[in-house]
Amino acid sequence: WDESKQQKWADKKTGLSPNFWGRAMGWYAMALVDVLDNFPADHPKRASLTAILNRTAVAIQKYQDPKSGLWYQVLDKPTGKGNYLEASASSMFVYSMAKAVRMGYIPEIYLSVAKKGYNGIKKEFIDQTSEGKVNLKGTVSVAGLGGNPYRDGSYEYYLSEKVITNDPKGVGAFLLASNEIEMAILPKPALGKTVVLDYYFNNEIKKGDDEQLVPWHYKWEEASNSGFSLLRDIFKSVGFKTVKLNAAPTATNLKQANVYIIVDPDTGKESPNPNYIGQQHIQSIADWVKAGGVLLLLANDIGNVELDHFNQLAKIFGIQFNKNSINRVQGNHFEEGKVMVQFSNPVFKTPMKLYLKEISTLTIQSPAKAVLESNADIIMAYAKFGKGTVFVVGDPWIYNEYLDGRKLPAEYENFKAANDLVKWLTQQIPLKNN
Repeated sequence: WDESKQQKWADKKTGLSPNFWGRAMGWYAMALVDVLDNFPADHPKRASLTAILNRTAVAIQKYQDPKSGLWYQVLDKPTGKGNYLEASASSMFVYSMAKAVRMGYIPEIYLSVAKKGYNGIKKEFIDQTSEGKVNLKGTVSVAGLGGNPYRDGSYEYYLSEKVITNDPKGVGAFLLASNEIEMAILPKPALGKTVVLDYYFNNEIKKGDDEQLVPWHYKWEEASNSGFSLLRDIFKSVGFKTVKLNAAPTATNLKQANVYIIVDPDTGKESPNPNYIGQQHIQSIADWVKAGGVLLLLANDIGNVELDHFNQLAKIFGIQFNKNSINRVQGNHFEEGKVMVQFSNPVFKTPMKLYLKEISTLTIQSPAKAVLESNADIIMAYAKFGKGTVFVVGDPWIYNEYLDGRKLPAEYENFKAANDLVKWLTQQIPLKNN
């Protein structure tokens, strides 16, 4: 939104108006904040994108109506005749600002912009119906340029399109904005704490769409079914900073971690040069846990994980992964992966139905204790070790495929359980580290 460039563009007499249409800029802001999810921290263009997003945030704040907290249909002409506050653009800007703050792309001060906008949306655009549901008013149905009849992009044109209730373009943006604001106001008990995900023992790679080799399988940035992007967001929602560790764990690099996660160490078939867990790694990890670290070990069933070396680490804490595979699920027979949580569980605070398939069970001895059992098999366990805590399960069961609510029937509550687990892990961090 560089006004001098805007005017130069208009002066070229292209026939297009320099008016800023709100929803177009809303889409632009959303695209910026969402595309960054797919740019690794070391990508050469990431800094350019975050700089553009920060400039856009300045402009969004500049054109926010100070009274209502909303944005106008034609953004730069708030006093223009017939101009009106518009719901979809306002929702898009709220979503973009709130998410950008949550992800650390823009300063924290912009969260106040998002919250003010959201309060304005609720006051101006939300109608509660007699059925206990709500309607979203105030969304312009459509706008564009060119075509027949010709849409000239003028101020008058942008104000001529119909304004309707519950338009999907507005409702979708409002749901996204609501989700971000709800996350923003959640308590942040882990603020200032760091969760580190291993990328060294789990170092699988594959060819991406551009034929370049890329890491995959249980990665923070991986938004596909096999990724941990939803788990990352759960950690972030309570205040954690999420970090990846591409190197072997040492006393030095584990100092940054309050929680350290190792998931599905590579077998020889998964990596041509797998990094096996060795005695030097075990010593570094054990010393870190003893000093107050919180360790999460997620294995897999036999044939899909390297268990011999992983078990050398786990046995320090009284836990062994059995070389088996239970809950073999055929097709969509989800009930074959059912695991029930009962009352008084130390981690999962309400009874719930979980889904775990093809898992290795556990054998435990002191100091380990069972957390969850199914048909006499131990599925999850934890151990107190020095000042620290270890939680173990024989499956990477909280990856995207079983958290996103699309594949599993609604009665399976893996997402709820993942939130409970993150909360419990947070509570295990010693007070001196809090």
